[in-house]
Amino acid sequence: MNVYDKAHDLAKALKESPEVEEITSAMKLIDAEPEAKRMLDNFRQKQMEVQQRMMSGDMPDQEEMEKLEKLFEVLSMNLSIRRLFDAERRLSIIIEDVNKIITDSMQHLYGSSM
Repeated sequence: MNVYDKAHDLAKALKESPEVEEITSAMKLIDAEPEAKRMLDNFRQKQMEVQQRMMSGDMPDQEEMEKLEKLFEVLSMNLSIRRLFDAERRLSIIIEDVNKIITDSMQHLYGSSM
């Protein structure tokens, strides 16, 4: 058994999953709504900036996080964007589950400290 072949099989299965199909479909709807696309792009940019700052140890203040959360709530009122967020959340859960399965399978190497 080649681990890389299995990884490619997994990548293909994810790419063909209903969750990825739903993300693709939602993105097409959003692309057809210029204002929704602009707002989503703006949100993603702010979200990425905050994540990059956090990774460098610069934690955003409470007010900044609340603004980002409010923006998320406003965006979620758009049905196409909410559809995208829901599909992304479902895909994220699948990826987390797969990661846990892989990590758990290696637990015997390190004992029960994982």
